[in-house]
Amino acid sequence: MPNQIFAETTASVSELKKNPMGTVASGDGFPVAILNRNETAFYCIPAEAYEVLIDKLEDLELIKLVNEREHEERIKVDINDL
Repeated sequence: MPNQIFAETTASVSELKKNPMGTVASGDGFPVAILNRNETAFYCIPAEAYEVLIDKLEDLELIKLVNEREHEERIKVDINDL
């Protein structure tokens, strides 16, 4: 069954076991698709790329929250009352 690979670089599980850091580096900062029997098993991404991805996911969650609350009634608060 064909599967879509969402990375320009691929490596086998065996290659990953032999040289994990070299496998990550082969992606030049982008994900590396790790294949097991010619099927994508998982993606190996550098820490910096993962951190960017998590930041973007958090931003999407915040945008969703803002959109949900956009039409709620607003309550005026005076900072001096706090």
